Amino acid sequence: MKQTTKNWLGAALLILGSSAVTGAVVRGTASNRQPLSSEPAASAAAPAASAAPVGGYVDLTSAAESAVGSVVYIKVTQTGKTQRVQIQDPLSDFFGDFFGFGGRGGQFQQREYKQPDRHAAGSGVIISNDGYIVTNNHVVGEADEIEVKLNDNREFKGRIIGCDATTDLALIKIDAKDLPAIKIGNSDDLKLGQWVLAVGNPFNLTSTVTAGIVSAKARTLGANGIESFIQTDAAINSGNSGGALVNEHGELVGINAMLYSQTGSYSGYGFAIPTSIMNKVVGDLKVYGTVQRAILGVQGMDVSNWIDSEKAKGNDPDLDVVEGVYVDKVTDASAAEEAGLEKGDVVTEFDGKHITKMSELQEAIAQHRPGDKVSITYKRGKKEHKINVTLRNTQGTTKVMEEVDLDQMGVALKPISEEEQKSLGINYGLTVTAIRNGKMKTAGAAKGTIILQVNDQKMQTVENWEEAVKSANQSTDRTLWIKAITPSGRKVSYVIELDE
Repeated sequence: MKQTTKNWLGAALLILGSSAVTGAVVRGTASNRQPLSSEPAASAAAPAASAAPVGGYVDLTSAAESAVGSVVYIKVTQTGKTQRVQIQDPLSDFFGDFFGFGGRGGQFQQREYKQPDRHAAGSGVIISNDGYIVTNNHVVGEADEIEVKLNDNREFKGRIIGCDATTDLALIKIDAKDLPAIKIGNSDDLKLGQWVLAVGNPFNLTSTVTAGIVSAKARTLGANGIESFIQTDAAINSGNSGGALVNEHGELVGINAMLYSQTGSYSGYGFAIPTSIMNKVVGDLKVYGTVQRAILGVQGMDVSNWIDSEKAKGNDPDLDVVEGVYVDKVTDASAAEEAGLEKGDVVTEFDGKHITKMSELQEAIAQHRPGDKVSITYKRGKKEHKINVTLRNTQGTTKVMEEVDLDQMGVALKPISEEEQKSLGINYGLTVTAIRNGKMKTAGAAKGTIILQVNDQKMQTVENWEEAVKSANQSTDRTLWIKAITPSGRKVSYVIELDE
């Protein structure tokens, strides 16, 4: 079996900070493509805009010219963090004994070490003429500085509006007007074999267009929490991340996100996030700052995979269907449980959309918000049923979830000093360096308090604090359980309700 490796587009650049440009050997040209049809004229049923010209080839020049101006080059910088590290003096034992001070067992010294800045590059797509740009979360999610270069060579500073790691999408903004926004198409209308273009900046080669066809739809790779990729054989490489996948009309149908490769470079297939998912995520980030993610409350797998697993166990499964989503577990107190779904059911339709596999169900749910009422068709014991379900959020309610403003916590934090570690006998913690009116002050914290733990997570960096607060905001109880000590060494604890 041929072994392949999944690679984030541009991830190597982000990790290594490399600015090298990789070369490639071109082994084919557009003239090697086979005609779409041997007929002298296009079918009358085909749309006029995509009719094949004389010779049987689709003319993609207009699509390329219109799309390339809407795709931007994104350069990101991640500032190297300063860390305190313990270094053991290898000569302390020798010189301690030599000068009569006695062996000290190897003394440790605290030293500060600053990691080098990391640089990376990717692509983005202008979706509105007032400066909103969609890209991948893995391109800008960890960026401290963002520079955006337009196709006409103008450069702007970018700022993050919101990121969603679950779908690997991000929305950024530049201060500009009258930009060439791309027209957004419907990815659901894509057909297998349809021509598409990938527009981006591979290997720092700006404004690059490659062509291919839609090889598959609703593909899953296990890289994101929610994924239903468009698979294409248009060449996609490092730097294409966040770029546009467009149809023959020049309409955006996907955001290029991943490649599947043994080498880290293009070897056959790339994957794009469909606009059916992008539209909802970007809309939520723009309005709420966070994704209003609807949850059905089922865990399962493709029916075909379940059948194969049962046969491997020596069983003879008979579900009366070979397509759909097999429900393996229903989450407690979920919308699915309330609606009556059970283990062993097979979901075949969601909100009027035929479902053949899990990725299609995920894609369909991802287009909804908590509180939306949808219909579900499922099979149980070879009998078909139809129910109505009200979707919920991750907290089990239908309320709008808002991003927690860390400023509302009312504290400034920094890692504890070496002196504090020695005097208190601890080796981690965050010191409250300033406090103002906010949730922490209301809970009783004061300047000098040292936060050790939040919801069982050790507080070693300020990033740990931010992650703990955001995680609690998305949990069902939305509570921070904080363990701390005062400068005098007295142990204290605080409980903060984020709902209040």
